Amino acid sequence: MMDVQQKWDAIYSKRQSEKPGVSTVLEQNQHLLPKTGLALDLACGLGGNSLFLAEKGLKVESWDISSVAIEQLKVNAGKVSLDIHAQQRDVIADPPATAVYDVIVVSHFLVRDMAPVIVDALKSGGLLFYQTFCRNKVNEIGPNTPDFLLDDNELLHMFSGLNVRVYREESVLGQLESGWRDQAMLVAEKA
Repeated sequence: MMDVQQKWDAIYSKRQSEKPGVSTVLEQNQHLLPKTGLALDLACGLGGNSLFLAEKGLKVESWDISSVAIEQLKVNAGKVSLDIHAQQRDVIADPPATAVYDVIVVSHFLVRDMAPVIVDALKSGGLLFYQTFCRNKVNEIGPNTPDFLLDDNELLHMFSGLNVRVYREESVLGQLESGWRDQAMLVAEKA
């Protein structure tokens, strides 16, 4: 864990002055969020999604392996008086419990073996908002290692036990200078 933590601590140390952004999947589909409930921002980074969820009235837990990212999230949440339970946590070694969350958001984090754990952590009727990078990219953004890139429609297969509400993956089809490229997004509901 220490090598991974040190890597991400170094990355987030350089990005502390950045305003954390909200993932496209969450921003474009916020109308699907429940009015109340408990949300988990898994591998939250600087916590843009966490801040957004808390502003929408949800109770929020935010987990990341980087202590630097978590401390910055706490500072940012305090500045706007949002109550976010942020903790440094290795989500692979210490995954979420079963049937706890109404919403789980995952953005730019891909560990395929975590898919069943994520599904199990959702309550019945819970929503998963997931967005990450694909192998078929137009631009050189995101990781280059295949382990961290989705194959075509892989996100659909990973979460095939959920009811798909939104899916988007444009790949390298059509006019490459237009559209939403390089990533896949999914919003899915647990029955």
